[in-house]
Amino acid sequence: MASIEDVLPSYKAADTLTPGQTPAAGRAAKRSPQRLSSCRLILYLFASLLIFSALHKPASRCYARLADRVCEKAMTVDQRARRILAHTPLIDGHIDLPIFVRAFYRNHVDNEGWKQSFENGTMPGQVDLLRLRQGQSGGAFWSVFAPCPEKGDDFSDANLAPSVQYTLDQIDVMDRVMAAYPRDFASRITSNGAKAAFQAGKLISPLGIEGLHQIGNSVANLRRFHELGVRYATLTHNCHNNFADAAVLEQPLRKAEPRWNGVSPLGRKLIQEMNRIGMIVDLSHVSEDTMIDVLGGRDGWSGSKAPIIFSHSSAYSICPHPRNVKNEVLKLVKKSNSVVMVNANPGFISCVDVGNKNGLPEDDLANATLDRIVDHIMHIGNLIGFQHVGIGTDFDGIFEVPRGFKDVTAYPKLIAALLRAGVSDHDATKIAGGNLLRVWHEVDAVSARMKAENIPAMEDEIPSMAFQ
Repeated sequence: MASIEDVLPSYKAADTLTPGQTPAAGRAAKRSPQRLSSCRLILYLFASLLIFSALHKPASRCYARLADRVCEKAMTVDQRARRILAHTPLIDGHIDLPIFVRAFYRNHVDNEGWKQSFENGTMPGQVDLLRLRQGQSGGAFWSVFAPCPEKGDDFSDANLAPSVQYTLDQIDVMDRVMAAYPRDFASRITSNGAKAAFQAGKLISPLGIEGLHQIGNSVANLRRFHELGVRYATLTHNCHNNFADAAVLEQPLRKAEPRWNGVSPLGRKLIQEMNRIGMIVDLSHVSEDTMIDVLGGRDGWSGSKAPIIFSHSSAYSICPHPRNVKNEVLKLVKKSNSVVMVNANPGFISCVDVGNKNGLPEDDLANATLDRIVDHIMHIGNLIGFQHVGIGTDFDGIFEVPRGFKDVTAYPKLIAALLRAGVSDHDATKIAGGNLLRVWHEVDAVSARMKAENIPAMEDEIPSMAFQ
C-alpha cells in the first residue's frame, strides 16, 4: 500500500538545502508558509484518495497529475519556478567559466584566493559555485574554448597545433576545478548518469569544444577529447576550418564569405564519426548553409544521423544576426528532433539590421532584457514546439548582460517569466533541461546502434614515413 511519505517526497525535497547552498539561499528558495501549508493539505487529501483507490481498484496516474495541477494553483509563479528547478535539472548549454578562469586567474585554481572567490560568490563574472547553487543550476556544458588562430584562413596542422594545446589546458583546468569540489560537480558524465547526478545534488558537468580548429585536423584528437569528457563539438567558431563554414569571421569582424558553401566533404565524414562516438553536433556559430547541410536540408546528403543542438543561439526573426537561426532552419530543427538553446548575449537577442557594410546588425541594447530572452524562447516554441528550445546563456563569455538577467542566480526568474508568458509547467520543465537530455540520450543511442553495426571509425590520413 502506498504511504503518505511515498506520495510526497518530491515536494519535501524542495525544502532542503543543496550541497554548497547557504542557509540564506535556502530560505530564499522556500515557499511562503501560508501557500505551502495549503499545498501540503491538498496533497495529503489527494494522497489519502490515492491510498483509498489502491485498496479498491488499480491506482491511476491521474490522481498524481490532478494533485500537481491543484497544487500549482495554490502556489505563486515564483514558487512554481523554483519547484520546477528542484525536480528537473536546468542544464545551461554554454558557460565559458574555463576561459574566464584563464583570462582572470591564469588557470591558477589551487590557492585560497581563488577558492574563496569561487565558493563565496565574489568572482567578477557571472558564474561561481555559490551563485550556481542560489540559482538552482542543475549543471552546464562548460566550454573549453580556444580562440581561432590569428591566421584564421590557414588550416595547416602547424597553424592549428597551438589550438590543440590550448584546448588541453582548458580541459585540465576544468578537471581540476571539478576535482576540488567532488560533492558539487559530476564530471566525464554520460546521458545515462545525468539524472542520478542531479538527484545526488551534483551539477551535471560535461564539456564542449567551440570550433573544430581545436582538434587540429585530427579525428584522433576528437576521440581523445571525448574520452576526457567533451560531449559536444561546435563545428566552427568565428573562423572557417577544414570541415565547415562559419557565420562570422574575425580580423575584421564581418559576415563570413563562404569557403565550402556549408559542410566540406571531409566534414561529412567527421560528422558521421561524431555520431559514431556519441559526440553531440553543435551548430552555434556556423553559417546558414552549414546548418542546412547538417540538418539534412539538401539533396545528396542526409546530414547528421542524430539530433543536434544549437548550444547558444537565438531567433533570427527577432534579432537578424548571422549567428541566429532563421525560421526555415527552425523547421528543420523540428524535423530532426533537435534543440535551439537561446543565448543571453545582448548582441544576439536584441539587434537591428541597418545595412552595415560588414553584413552585421547593430546592437539594440535598450531592448536587451530578460523579456527579450523570453520573446526568443516563445517564438521558437510557438513556431516548432517547446520540445525544441532550451537555454544556453554564454555566461562568462559575455561582457554585457540583459537587464533583469545578471548572472546564474537569475535562472528561476527566467523560468518564472516563461510561466507568466503562458508556458505550462510541463513545457518549462522541457525548456530547462528535459529537451537537452532527450537529445543527449538519442545521440548516445545512435552511437550504440552504429557501434553494434560495426560502422568503421574515421581514420586520419597519416603521411608515409621514410626509414633509412
